[in-house]
Parts: sequence; structure tokens; C-alpha cells
Amino acid sequence: MSDLTLFSKDKLPAYLKNIQKDAISRSMISAGGTSKISIKGGVFRKIVGGEEVMRNEDRAMNMVIVNAAPVEYRTFYAGQFVEGEISGPTCWSSNGTTPDTASASPQSAQCSTCPQNIKGSGQGESRACRYSRWLAVALENDLEGDVMQLILPAQSVFGKGDKGKLPLLQYAKFLDAHNLPITAVVTEMRFDTDSATPKLTFKPIRPLTEEEYTLCRERATSSDAMDAITMRYSAKKTDSNIKVDADTLAVVKAAAAQHAKAKPVAVAEYFDGEEPQAQEAAPKVKGKNKAVDVKSVLDQWADDDDES
Repeated sequence: MSDLTLFSKDKLPAYLKNIQKDAISRSMISAGGTSKISIKGGVFRKIVGGEEVMRNEDRAMNMVIVNAAPVEYRTFYAGQFVEGEISGPTCWSSNGTTPDTASASPQSAQCSTCPQNIKGSGQGESRACRYSRWLAVALENDLEGDVMQLILPAQSVFGKGDKGKLPLLQYAKFLDAHNLPITAVVTEMRFDTDSATPKLTFKPIRPLTEEEYTLCRERATSSDAMDAITMRYSAKKTDSNIKVDADTLAVVKAAAAQHAKAKPVAVAEYFDGEEPQAQEAAPKVKGKNKAVDVKSVLDQWADDDDES
């Protein structure tokens, strides 16, 4: 049994299932911030207050996406990553087009012409500025438990995959083609073992019951869910040693001007620093906007997997 499921409500004594946190518990966790699911090292980890409290070493885990940031966020970190050192990004964007005004050192006026968004600006052929999509999720077996933040790197969001192993955007398109909201199904997130770095793929497992769907829609606007999908950084929390002097700023401006006429990199074409790949069209049912029974869609998917 994984630690992440050990304390789900169906495993607790009856008298504890609906008990509320008391003042003592709240005083100890008040500084903890949003609960998170980390995929560091290809392992599902629950993080509270920056500390790992549980882990699940299974390759897959079922959850419900209760909310998501409306756009992909961008973050740029100057310098080399140091294990255990926590600092905010040097420059970031919560709208995907311009740096936030609170960014410690904005790298360009526009993200599309930023020198950090050029292939090769990061390690190898990657881009130094990274995309990510922030989700608020709840575990299938504990929908009344914590709503947790899940930050997906670009390679878990963009690109194309095989049926049953889809990146997030292609998965959402598949469900939409069958008139299914991504928030109305239990989703399996599974590590792609062919990837050298942690990468998740997604697959629908079952539709939510009406009661479950109502609960998850209510939780979508909770403070925990909104905190999970809202980018909040402060310039004071970034590395105070990272400064942009006049010479460096001149170089950045010159690079931005040089690439100002370059074709902007579209979000949908970005794939973690690799060559852009065409999006595979989502499977569609015959007949325009034809209504489809949820269970039949998922059953057909399962039948196709059994045959392959």
C-alpha cells in the first residue's frame, strides 16, 4: 500500500472520516502552503511546506483534475541548479506573453522575442525559458481530501502520444472530441518509462458519478485549488545575487532587437527544447457533434487496448 493512499477516508475509522482539523493541527501546518504532488526522480511525492511527507513508487496513479491554470506559465532561472537550494525564478510570466512586473530581472519586453526563448539558449538545444502547466488535482480514492498542486513540465503537456499515453493537451482534445470535460473523468497519470526525464502521460479511466462530479466542481473554486493554479512569486524571494548591470542589460536588449523580426514560437509548437512536432488530431466520433455515452467511449478504448 502506498503512503499516498494510506490515510484516504475509506481507510479511516468511521468517527474520523468527517472530523475537521483542530486549532492545534492548523497552528502546525499554517505555514506549510499548498500541498503538492512532485514527480521528481520519476516518483510521485506529496510535498507539504517544502517537505516530502508521502511517496508512491507505483508507475501510475489515478486522480481528478479539478482545475487548471488558463495558460502555460513561463519561468527562467539564471545560473546553475543547486540541489536543496530553493529560490524563485529570475524572470517569469503568468500570461505567457510578457514578464510579470514583479520579475527580479525581466529578460525582454515580450516573451516571443526573448533571447531566453531561443533554441540553444538553455542546455544543449533546449530553451532556457521553460513552459509549465499548473493543475489542481484530487486523488480518486480521496476526493474529499487535499486538493494538491501538480506542475507539469512542457514534455508532459505538448507533443503527441499513442492512444492511452497522451500528453495533457492531446488528452484534453481527445475528451473534447467526445463531448467530455477533462474535469468529469478519473484520469490515470503514468510515468513514461521511455523518457530520460520525468514525463507523465494521461488516460481516462471512468466517468465521475454525479455525486463525485458535484463535489469536484465545488472544490474547483476552493482556496486550495485557486492557490494551486495561481503563479505567485516575489522578487524578494529570488536569488538576491542575480543582478542585471548596464552592460548585461545592453546585451539582452541587443539580442531581443536582433530576434524581434523572428517568427514567434507558438505555445502549441513548443516541446521541451526538441524540434516542434505536429499535433496528432484527436480521435473523433462519426457525425458532427454527435453525443456519445461516456461509458461506451471508455469501454471502446479498453477493448482497443486489449486487441493491441
